[in-house]
Amino acid sequence: MLRMENVSKTYRHRGQMVTALNEASAEIPEGDFVSIVGPSGSGKSTLLLMLGGMLSPSHGRVFLEGKSVYDLNLNDRAQLRREKLGFVFQTFNLVPYLSALENVQVPLFLSKTDEKEQKDRAAALLDRVGLGDRLDHKPRELSVGQQQRVALARMLANDPAVILADEPTGNLDPETSQQVIGYLEEFNREGRTIVMVTHDPRAAKRAKRTLRLQSGAITCQGAGEEDCWEPDSAVA
Repeated sequence: MLRMENVSKTYRHRGQMVTALNEASAEIPEGDFVSIVGPSGSGKSTLLLMLGGMLSPSHGRVFLEGKSVYDLNLNDRAQLRREKLGFVFQTFNLVPYLSALENVQVPLFLSKTDEKEQKDRAAALLDRVGLGDRLDHKPRELSVGQQQRVALARMLANDPAVILADEPTGNLDPETSQQVIGYLEEFNREGRTIVMVTHDPRAAKRAKRTLRLQSGAITCQGAGEEDCWEPDSAVA
């Protein structure tokens, strides 16, 4: 499903070269649920952006369903993201002046789905995450946890095969965090592949596998979070 081959990313910052990823290689099969852990600055978000086709490597290759993502032109890469990938972020990225229903409709509108189908699907997805009675509420009228659930519903709009989640519980209280991870587990049981960056050991423990990053290198690929977890993984 997803594969990285000897991927590195370097950039210049204040006159110095910084290595964000260093010869990283990993394979994530279809239906896997992987947590990515490691201290701040270890390259976790960089790795996720590269898997998502949003940040080109300095060298190395990234594959999604056998296609070399960064050998595609920009239009084809954007289409691949729309058709195959769903994104969840710590900051939700909801449009503040749109209702919950309209926020979930955005990817459907961009994919030129019929307007009635947009509304019907958006309403059904919000109902699925327990927000069927909040369709007309704008983000400021929702709790932080409810906003993240709107973001989850929006992520599902185009029925992605792969979900990339960057600290999806980072702004949430423990109870709501566990609820969000529960939804991700549910999506995984439906056959979706999930890659989740997290500092939270409780969230990492719910994944099937863990990759640990240290200074841009993958230092551990374990069957459970205990195999790869170290105390500094929880440092924010």
